[in-house]
Amino acid sequence: MGKKKMYGLVIGVLLMILTLSACGSGTKNIAIGPPASETNNVSKLILEAYGIEDGDFKAYQEGFGDAADGVQDGNIDISIGILGLPAASIESLQASAGDVKMLSLSDEAIAHIEKNSGYKRLTIPKETYDFLKEDVETVTAYAILLGNTDTIDEELGYEIAKSMIENASENTHAQAKQMTLENALRGAEGLLIHPGAKRYYEEQGLTVDNEVAKLTADASNRKEEFILGTGSQGGTYYPLGGEMANLWNKYIDKVNVTNTETGASVENLSSIRDGHMDLGMSVHVPAQQALAGEADFKGNEVKNAAFIGHIYPEVIQIVTREKFKIKSFDDVK
Repeated sequence: MGKKKMYGLVIGVLLMILTLSACGSGTKNIAIGPPASETNNVSKLILEAYGIEDGDFKAYQEGFGDAADGVQDGNIDISIGILGLPAASIESLQASAGDVKMLSLSDEAIAHIEKNSGYKRLTIPKETYDFLKEDVETVTAYAILLGNTDTIDEELGYEIAKSMIENASENTHAQAKQMTLENALRGAEGLLIHPGAKRYYEEQGLTVDNEVAKLTADASNRKEEFILGTGSQGGTYYPLGGEMANLWNKYIDKVNVTNTETGASVENLSSIRDGHMDLGMSVHVPAQQALAGEADFKGNEVKNAAFIGHIYPEVIQIVTREKFKIKSFDDVK
């Protein structure tokens, strides 16, 4: 065989190997959420449920917005997010990529997650997104608002809770419709409730059984500038929190709330504990862990965070693309 023919054969074999690799036979890139976020925690629980270990995939610790860009560009195979239904970021990804696929969790995985966390099974109806061909099985929790008991006095807590319910119709974010009196106490289980919020809800006829938080905050020396911890700009917390803050600023006298981008739940809870944040959005599961001093908060429990109100159901949504040919997490190993 001549040198040119041999050279051509070698090149052909190399091209075939590269093609097979590009078709998805290599290690998968999975976006599991930023460090110190509930997305990161629940992603690890999901992977654990499938027996997927650190060496089985490459982790990308991105916020969902950046992760979605990675899915679109082909640099990330699977992105896990905790988002409202429907999620604008997923709709935007579909508009750009055109072949988004949402992965279901298996019955065994859901059972493992329910056993080891506060998440519960949820079926996403196929009508939720135009690209869904069938219902999707996943798990859900609740997004809630927590207040710092050292800076949010009783009257301010009352006004914040009241505004969340009575001014929700002015909030243009899709998830604002979930902030109703009927939903107000969802996610409050096992948490201390802010006495101002409790007073408002009981005035509206709700029964509040939670233990009431003790406040050191005093209306007589209330500050005027407050910080609301949200999440990444590509997720739900940041834009929704921005609108919530605008409405508080509009309807509560001498109060200015600034929403800030964060790593979401775990970071917000830690920042409240450390006195760097006045209000924080969180999934209710890490809020329960924070109060109990469990998981990320072992030895560093959060005693100065009190439940103010429910925001919206938090749904685990896992996206990939049809061209990646991933049918489930079983394809990762």
